[in-house]
Amino acid sequence: MTVPSLSSITKACLMLALLALGMPAGAELSITRGSATTVASSAGETVPEWIYTLKRGESFAEVANDLLVRQHSPAQLLRYNTIGNAAILGEGDRIRIPLSWLKRQPNPARVTSVSGSVQLISGIDGRKRILTEEALIRVGDEVLSAAGAATIMLADGSEVRVSPNSRLIFNRLTQYGKSGMVDTRLRLDRGEVHTRVKPVIEGGARFEIETPSAVAAVRGTAFSLHAGPEGTHLQVTEGVVDFGSPKQIHRIPAGYSATVASNNGNKLSIRKMPPAPELNPLPPVLSQLPAELTWKSSPASAYRLDIFETESGRWIESREVSGNRFDISRLDNGQYEIHLAAFDQQGMTGMPGILPIEVDLQARTAKLLTPENGGSVNDDMPEFRWELKGENEVARVEIAEDEAFRDLVATSEWAPGTTALPSRPLSPGQYYWRVVTEAGGNSVATTQPRKLVVNGTLPPVRIISINYIDSQVRVFWEKVDTAANYRMQLSEEPSFNDIIKEATLPDTTAALRLIPGRRYFVRLKALSDGPLESRWGPGRELYLE
Repeated sequence: MTVPSLSSITKACLMLALLALGMPAGAELSITRGSATTVASSAGETVPEWIYTLKRGESFAEVANDLLVRQHSPAQLLRYNTIGNAAILGEGDRIRIPLSWLKRQPNPARVTSVSGSVQLISGIDGRKRILTEEALIRVGDEVLSAAGAATIMLADGSEVRVSPNSRLIFNRLTQYGKSGMVDTRLRLDRGEVHTRVKPVIEGGARFEIETPSAVAAVRGTAFSLHAGPEGTHLQVTEGVVDFGSPKQIHRIPAGYSATVASNNGNKLSIRKMPPAPELNPLPPVLSQLPAELTWKSSPASAYRLDIFETESGRWIESREVSGNRFDISRLDNGQYEIHLAAFDQQGMTGMPGILPIEVDLQARTAKLLTPENGGSVNDDMPEFRWELKGENEVARVEIAEDEAFRDLVATSEWAPGTTALPSRPLSPGQYYWRVVTEAGGNSVATTQPRKLVVNGTLPPVRIISINYIDSQVRVFWEKVDTAANYRMQLSEEPSFNDIIKEATLPDTTAALRLIPGRRYFVRLKALSDGPLESRWGPGRELYLE
């Protein structure tokens, strides 16, 4: 009889052990990376596990050291997986790790966007400060929104959008080493949050939001939660949420809403949400705004429309609309999601229709009108005029002493108009001016520069006093030292559009004969021997009884 060799016996034993565990040779488990399973222990209890797949260039030892707590060694993990030699492991091989062996540490959340007034209350010292983008939120911190809103990214990529007038407390923010699993527990004291949660792992990861009247436990979903004195209201748009009072938990699937009423013994009621409105398509890229969003008519009398920035999750707009159309306008270039949901008879929103859009506006070069290139003005606050060529644009005038515009001496405000005055008076001298047009927040077009000479100006003329003698009115005004003459205008209306008398005078006083019982208005400007003159001074009313 032939006696089997020792190596044959060893191979057979190893194969039997692998078959008993349901594993193929080479430590290959038929579970994808990022999932969890449970196996029976020797005592008959199930042990929650995390399955880690080795990446290219990783060794078993470095992965074990990164993931395991000090009480468990790489050698123990090899024995747990019934692997005799770590050298046989390579890229793509999967390692079973009990969840209780994984490192755990607090991992702060990060603020990705803030709009309006939002405060952060420190869980350490209770101090309040303004919440800003990129701020870190740690265990015990609170977010308190007034008229503002904020979007917060958790360690695993889950997203929480905090609505205005809300208070959200971060009770636990734990991550299991580098496994990607988290244990997140929040408390919504009041207000509303919209969440998009990454799929969690049974037996290990956890995501819960508690309110004064209910709790929502999540396994990977999109949902909104509203807490107020009347109770807690849940709406599930993706996945499922385990929801209710602590003693009455039900699994709520997508397309349903549920309410725990505070004034009715925390009774849970569940109902189907109105279906999502059917949005009519828009071009994939909007190259001009406004653009009209339309949807198919439905029995709903009102809708809630929200616009979110795709990358940051920032809440751009939220409003109630009626009818079946809405003009999209004043969006910067970028990618967005439009959410539209119908209100039901109880005032709750239904399933949202979601439409992704991209805005790509291109600024066009404006056409310069006045002053002419190389022209001169006598006013130290000249008016600049141009013509816009694009859509949804804003523009401003820029003024510099050099043609390269290295140092701006004056500008105007960004505005959608086509005229502007400089931000400060211009001293006599030579300048260059241009108009910069902006569209979509980051697309800019600039005109060629024009040369401008400012001759200067005289101070405006101020009327000192007015004397009435019989049917005559005498006007006195302030002397301007550099003035050679003064120009006077008389009108019957304060805008001086219709001049009934105009004269050039060398003195600082003049007598006028007026018709009694009629109102007149008078104004003056100073004139020099050369081209310089002042702006018109303020008008004064004249009335002879």
